[in-house]
Amino acid sequence: MADEKQPQPQSPQQQQTQETLLPVQIEEEMKRSYIDYAMSVIVGRALPDVRDGLKPVHRRCLYGMYELGNTHDKPYKKSARVVGDVMGKYHPHGDAAIYDTIVRMAQDFSLRYTLVDGQGNFGSIDGDGAAAMRYTEVRLERIAEEILADLDKETVDFAPNFDETLKEPVVLPARLPNLLINGSSGIAVGMATNIPPHNLGEIVDGTIAVIDNPEIEPIELLNYVKGPDFPTAGFIYGKEGIKEAYLTGRGSIRMRAKAEIVDENGKMSIIVTEIPYMVNKARLIESIADLVKDKKIEGISDLRDESDRDGMRIVIELKKAANANVILNQLFKHTQMESTFGVNNIALVDNTPMTLSLKETIGYFIKHRQEVVTRRSQFELKKAQAREHILAGLLIALTNIDDFVRIIRGSANADEAKATLMEKYGLSDEQSRAILDMRLARLTALERQKIDDERADLIKEIAHLNEVLASPQMVLDIIKAELLDMKAKYGDERRTKIVESAGEIVDEDLIPVENVVVTISNTGYIKRMPVDTYRTQRRGGVGIVGMETKEEDFVVDLFVASTHDNILFFSNKGKVYSLKVYEIPPAASRQARGKAIINLINIEPGEAINAMIPIKTFDDQHFLVMCTREGTIKKTALSAFQNIRSTGIIAIGLESGDELISVKMTNGSQEVLIATRNGKCNRFSESEVRTMGRPAMGVIGIRLTENDKVIAMEIVSPGQSVLTICENGFGKRTPIEEYTAHHRGGQGMINIKTTLRNGAVVAVISVMPDDQIVIASKEGMMTRMNVTDIPEIGRNTQGVRVMKMRPEDSVVAVARLVSEKKEDEI
Repeated sequence: MADEKQPQPQSPQQQQTQETLLPVQIEEEMKRSYIDYAMSVIVGRALPDVRDGLKPVHRRCLYGMYELGNTHDKPYKKSARVVGDVMGKYHPHGDAAIYDTIVRMAQDFSLRYTLVDGQGNFGSIDGDGAAAMRYTEVRLERIAEEILADLDKETVDFAPNFDETLKEPVVLPARLPNLLINGSSGIAVGMATNIPPHNLGEIVDGTIAVIDNPEIEPIELLNYVKGPDFPTAGFIYGKEGIKEAYLTGRGSIRMRAKAEIVDENGKMSIIVTEIPYMVNKARLIESIADLVKDKKIEGISDLRDESDRDGMRIVIELKKAANANVILNQLFKHTQMESTFGVNNIALVDNTPMTLSLKETIGYFIKHRQEVVTRRSQFELKKAQAREHILAGLLIALTNIDDFVRIIRGSANADEAKATLMEKYGLSDEQSRAILDMRLARLTALERQKIDDERADLIKEIAHLNEVLASPQMVLDIIKAELLDMKAKYGDERRTKIVESAGEIVDEDLIPVENVVVTISNTGYIKRMPVDTYRTQRRGGVGIVGMETKEEDFVVDLFVASTHDNILFFSNKGKVYSLKVYEIPPAASRQARGKAIINLINIEPGEAINAMIPIKTFDDQHFLVMCTREGTIKKTALSAFQNIRSTGIIAIGLESGDELISVKMTNGSQEVLIATRNGKCNRFSESEVRTMGRPAMGVIGIRLTENDKVIAMEIVSPGQSVLTICENGFGKRTPIEEYTAHHRGGQGMINIKTTLRNGAVVAVISVMPDDQIVIASKEGMMTRMNVTDIPEIGRNTQGVRVMKMRPEDSVVAVARLVSEKKEDEI
């Protein structure tokens, strides 16, 4: 055992090192460090203080300029001088952050009430940057000095700067509710603030309303504060977003540009003079140009920026045939001429981020001003009492001037004289010192009267200040008086106009109500034209050209709808898209090909539109019945299609290889007729199909024989005829009574003989005697006729010639038009 090594004694340094080494869980350390960092960003960088509405960098810039004496009544100073001073004394985080802050406070399109008066290039609403700080000059705006007012009267706390060599204010006195009048935005860690600017006069009125009635209902503040007031003016659409933001601290406010349609020498133009807040004008113009280039907006012939020092002016010239209102609404829809301001009213309250309502924000400002006025009154009282104390001593000296002169002359030095005076007349050290420093000129009778008057005024001021400090109501009265003074000095008219109700995204009242024919080609071109473009012809007519087509481009569908209808587009892939009929561009002529549908709705590559349905209102009393090429049928409530994204939504789930071919609107208890290419059809009650959700795949509607496909589905009722048209131009009408009702899922019965003469069935439509139809061929020929011109014969027949076909041509689409009586009713 003697050979075992004994532990060596440790040095004091080693012992101390071991004592300071502590095991730490990495997860806990990461959590603690991240929270520390997050709070540092929240408090020290990203969020404004609810009291003065400033972030630290803004506060330091304003205070630095104040310390430099760079006020509104003094000459400008170089921005570089100000930036260097602020960076060296208070904000050691780089000159770029400080200069960017000063630049923004000088931009009249960024702040509703600018705090810095800049001379030189401070950027533009086009996104141009400011000139370098060595070229620009700045000074405080007069309104900024109101935020700094009384800073020298111990109204706010000061804290050491970053190197503890100087003191800086923790918050500014802020006579104005700067957080609300200028707003703020910032991104912290895990939170962001976005506060809109407001009109100073309205905020003052709202603040006074809260002072007068602290129990005021938050909703009543909307009678004083109408809504945000942006420096770039424009319009706010709807009050619901404003109401929500003011009551909860969060809301979405819809903004629009101010645009006017003008007629200059017969040429229509859209003139934009105001744009939404924080929208870059150059990018806005660029986005409009891109939409025109991509043919997403047609009808614009020229686009130019005529803005100058007198104001903004964007000119959008239109083509002759263009509908100015439709184009304007497209601009609102597709560009930042309409945008939203997401209000997120988060500010620091006692260094804690809080989401605040309008009343809470105003309440914290009033509380801050109460403290400022109280501390200012205490400072002024202390100063007035000190001065009155001195004046009282001077009056004692003047009353006993001969004795005072004798004592002073007989004293060996000033200290001895001061001690004698204090002992004999009961003077304080300050009074004695002031008497010894008094000039001989003060001995005149006139000077004595001045001292008497000054002391009398001070006694009154002291009494008033004591009264203020003893009365919270007097403090509030002072705050109100100062706010009214601010309103008188800096108040101005509201710039942003608030429109009572946003309504729809477009103003439909400006769009004429009329019936139009909508056509679509197999290559995806769509257009609308007036119904009377297609003149009525007798059976067997050659027809008129309805669309200028290429060899591989032909009409596949056409429909009649009102311009104010919503139109649902159902694709072969089972998706549905939505569009207003008037958003489909009108064709310049009957021969025009129209516009590529891909430029109107966001369909996917390889997707084709197979059904279009006009909808006036979405409700639960109507249904959409869908049928696929393989005979599947599905029913879904119309209300399920009310909210359709721009990228479309699923209307029906499809098996691999199947596609959607037909969609009809029903009342839930109608008869369905499904027809096939080989001349078969099946009639059954819609009630046999239960209602399903949008993504469902449906059930079997008709069982198909080999090589047969469904080509049509119709909703039929008594008194109708079934119109069948084959590809070679032959067809017939058959009374619906000849089609016996079967059950869903059967093979059905014969509809027409598909002989070599007839060709395959192209279309099956349910018609009434007063209906008219339009027949379109592959080569773009169209014929409009009354259905009574087509004979009514039995099911098991071949039919008659309905349309003369040119060689190699064939029928591709048939659509029913409404009667003249019905057209008048729409």
